[in-house]
Amino acid sequence: MAEKTLSNKNNLQVLFEDNHIIVVNKRAGDIVQGDKTGDQPLSDVVKEYIKYKYNKPGNVYLGVVHRLDRPTTGLVIFAKTSKVLPRLNALFVSKDIKKTYWALVKNQPEKTQDTLINWLKKNPKNNKASVYNKEVSDSKKAILHYEIIQKLDNYFLLEVNLETGRHHQIRAQLANIGCPIKGDLKYGFDRSNKDGSIHLHARHIEFIHPVKKEVVKITAPLPSDPIWDACL
Repeated sequence: MAEKTLSNKNNLQVLFEDNHIIVVNKRAGDIVQGDKTGDQPLSDVVKEYIKYKYNKPGNVYLGVVHRLDRPTTGLVIFAKTSKVLPRLNALFVSKDIKKTYWALVKNQPEKTQDTLINWLKKNPKNNKASVYNKEVSDSKKAILHYEIIQKLDNYFLLEVNLETGRHHQIRAQLANIGCPIKGDLKYGFDRSNKDGSIHLHARHIEFIHPVKKEVVKITAPLPSDPIWDACL
């Protein structure tokens, strides 16, 4: 068991850390917070890392600020103190955290850049978001901005900036314009990736540190695979 724990900590890619915040680069397949699968969540791995690194006795505090879908990779922010957690939550609510994603799609969007405005409704039975062009019962407004930033041999690399943070928002809205993300069977891509991932990566984040009041800018390295490698 000790070896497994140490292995998890060694696999953790920490991109930023101070006394208040820790930011890690999530791998595909990791869950941010515990769920019904019973699999070890990333939050527990980060707690183990902190406990081991600083030789902390007893329980380690860690606040989950936001989540990424299991097959998605990239930046995840955690609060290291109960004092900073509500401050980080407030930054997300006020949209004072700028989040930039990279997505690989096979079909070229009609427009080089565009703003997508839809209403999304979550179906808990199949854990999927339905997209509507007007408000319906129990739906939430979803806004994102995308731009094609690179054309590969068989795919297009989109940079996506979110204005809202809805369930499966990027996946659902891109699929709605005929551009499902590579590997995303749930939203209409024709085949899965071998590792169960999808080619959606939380690439960059920028915010004012809630305690130090300094600008924090962090970029998450891309996963290592031939198609992502072609984007560099």
